[in-house]
Amino acid sequence: MIEVSQRAYLALVITLLVASGCATTGDTTNAPAIDRVSAEELEKIMPQAHPVLSLDEIVVLSKQGVAPEQIIQKIKDSDSAYDLTPSQSVELSKRGVDGKVLDYIHTSRELALRNKLAEEINKREQAKRAEVDKLKQQMLNNQRYYDPFCRYPRFGMTPFAFGAYGSRYRPGFGMGAGYLSPWGCW
Repeated sequence: MIEVSQRAYLALVITLLVASGCATTGDTTNAPAIDRVSAEELEKIMPQAHPVLSLDEIVVLSKQGVAPEQIIQKIKDSDSAYDLTPSQSVELSKRGVDGKVLDYIHTSRELALRNKLAEEINKREQAKRAEVDKLKQQMLNNQRYYDPFCRYPRFGMTPFAFGAYGSRYRPGFGMGAGYLSPWGCW
């Protein structure tokens, strides 16, 4: 059996502590901020109920024996939206409204809610993407400023303009807008 001294154990423990210390960054201050939706914003996002065809009219149509598909079509044609509580749904069912009509009312409400939330998410994503693109462009502009070949502005007429190191349209290789950088300074 191989005997290991206490010094070897101590050296191993110190090495492991140093290695684990190097493996962690310790930088948690730059964590991205989570964009939360406040109660006021959520209230604005939620689709509002606008019952053009009232619930009493739906009950009257159901009692008159109108088919559920026709009632659903009237709701679609009038572009009505309802925000029913479960107790209101039970009450309408007891008053004679068909289950298909109630299912359509609930599914259309859920679909409108999903569409509004997806629209809000897309709007926020586009704003974040625009912000990231702006920061990338700012970074590129900063790089251009510190590039010795692109620092100085051009002067003269556009196709024949001269920069800090002469015309950009000259034969041969070079960092100007020649063969190595065909789009100018980047």
